[in-house]
Amino acid sequence: MLIGVLLLGLCPLIPSQAQTMQYFRKNLEYYDDKPIHFGYLMGLPLTRFHFVHGDNFLTQDTTSRITAPRTVGFRMGFVVNAYLNEHWDIRTTPTVALYDRVLEYEYAGGTKRKELREATWFEIPLLLKYKSQRRKNSRMYMIGGITLGLETNVRRRLQQGSDRLNAKSVDLSIDYGFGFEQFLAYTKFSPEIRFSHGIVNLNQNTAGSSIRRLTSHTVSIYFMFE
Repeated sequence: MLIGVLLLGLCPLIPSQAQTMQYFRKNLEYYDDKPIHFGYLMGLPLTRFHFVHGDNFLTQDTTSRITAPRTVGFRMGFVVNAYLNEHWDIRTTPTVALYDRVLEYEYAGGTKRKELREATWFEIPLLLKYKSQRRKNSRMYMIGGITLGLETNVRRRLQQGSDRLNAKSVDLSIDYGFGFEQFLAYTKFSPEIRFSHGIVNLNQNTAGSSIRRLTSHTVSIYFMFE
């Protein structure tokens, strides 16, 4: 008799609990079953030169100040992602990038000069990707590796004086970053932030120059679709 009374008391609660339960759709449920995925990307790099002053700065040279302002470029390319296991992937994103890197010189007399190097770069990264466990239709990831850059179609714009921005056309950088994967109905969208630090001295005018070492530094925002 007591058990029956308890069951009758619980009956009104069952429909209310069922109404609070919502159906969840898992997009691209078997996405990770494929060993290789392809996609495309667009990116906005914020780039600049990083330099180390030479021995002649403020001694034999008349340059009083050198700056390297940041400029915004553009990237477009492809995504090739190979599945290793539940948490690790290997990835490459061959891209074509447009950069406008600048050096600005200020002399003791107050005069200024700007050197702009416009170039198209073909970049081939090799990256290792660590991804978290998927939560419904999203997951986070971290990425790191190296990138080989080849410069083509160079255009230099000079203002007064001789050309000092004589840079090499091959670069190698250390890359790392993080991103967020959102699984949609028919594609996977991944915004990503990646940092790139060049390790090659791009400066070819080291003798008697105000700059001893010149490297590339870039922060990029990527939008990937796979």
